[in-house]
Amino acid sequence: MNTSLKEGIDWVGYVDWIVRDFHGYMTDKGSTYNAYLVRDEKIALIDTVKAPYAKTLLDNVRALTALEKVDYIVCNHAEPDHSGGLPEVVKALPNATVVCNEKCQVALGRHFDTSTWKFQVVKDGEQLSLGKRSLMFLDTPMVHWPESMFTYVPEEKVLFSMDAFGQHLATSRRFDDELEDALEVIMPEATTYYANIVMPYGKQVQKVLDRAATIAIEVIAPSHGVIWRKHIPEIVAAYRDFAVCRSKRKVVIVFDSMWKSTELMAHAIADGASLTDVEVKLYSIRASNLTLLATEALDGATFAFGTPTLNQGMMPEISALLTYLKGLRPTGKAAFAFGSYGWAKGGSEAVEAILKDMKMEILRPVLNSQYVPTEEILKECFEAGQMLAQKAQEMTKTA
Repeated sequence: MNTSLKEGIDWVGYVDWIVRDFHGYMTDKGSTYNAYLVRDEKIALIDTVKAPYAKTLLDNVRALTALEKVDYIVCNHAEPDHSGGLPEVVKALPNATVVCNEKCQVALGRHFDTSTWKFQVVKDGEQLSLGKRSLMFLDTPMVHWPESMFTYVPEEKVLFSMDAFGQHLATSRRFDDELEDALEVIMPEATTYYANIVMPYGKQVQKVLDRAATIAIEVIAPSHGVIWRKHIPEIVAAYRDFAVCRSKRKVVIVFDSMWKSTELMAHAIADGASLTDVEVKLYSIRASNLTLLATEALDGATFAFGTPTLNQGMMPEISALLTYLKGLRPTGKAAFAFGSYGWAKGGSEAVEAILKDMKMEILRPVLNSQYVPTEEILKECFEAGQMLAQKAQEMTKTA
């Protein structure tokens, strides 16, 4: 496996082939915890790994240099998938100083006993000389934690981008240009990663992209997934779209159902939308997952969410989805609620209330059916699907 980004700059992380859940994010292709070693007159380790894999990290470092020769451990982000190995790594690197910004030092102190650690607190734009090379630190608050920062090696044009531009993807190749059909493999994972991790912070991402445009970059080395060195323009352009939740000509319909009534309505809505050249996605929530549906929310234009009424409210799986999406805050979307009910309403009305809280444009009043939908109700569903498609076309004319 090729681990060399540039001469003297190497990947020393861990490939996690087995992980399938990342605090609720379904990682069906595994992940990596990327750490990097920069060797010069002084030696710097850029980030660590999740706690169980610290030994592998140290073995990788030891293969390149003696542990006592490492001078700095840069912590770009205090989340435990990157910092969890720090206590063991700090203990194993007796001459190393932890380099981070002030907020990160505070955060690390709330995760670990750092009372004996040596710290060097750096500010935005500050540089640390390693000899022929230097490290420049760029604060990136809320991309995606308050203490997040990038580390940049200007002499080599290498950007260690923390969670930005990352993917949950385990491969035996470290670089985008080593994968066959690279964009087809990597970009969907990068999209899913952004949707589920970074989507709430679009404004901050735009500021970071503007700043990154002012520096020369030949390599983007994120903390998860493969390293970008061929397709940098493509991933940066994608992030420009992600940051504003740019919509595609896509209608997304998600439903739950008890006795097929809401399901019949969902299919009728999808049939109406499918008469156009708009892409239509129909999901039974029980056959899908939050990770996938959040990704659809990133670039979908219009949505219909359906639920039967249960105890005068919505079904719990739909409630979980909408709670998740509300936290992710997709912008510029339009939607309506639909569903069936028995002796009392409440399910679709509860859905609509959350859609309003999410600042989605409400396209029509809730579309309800008492018990099994009649032909008239199914015709109304079909027409509502046509409306979704027409709105999706209008929203993406200038997008």
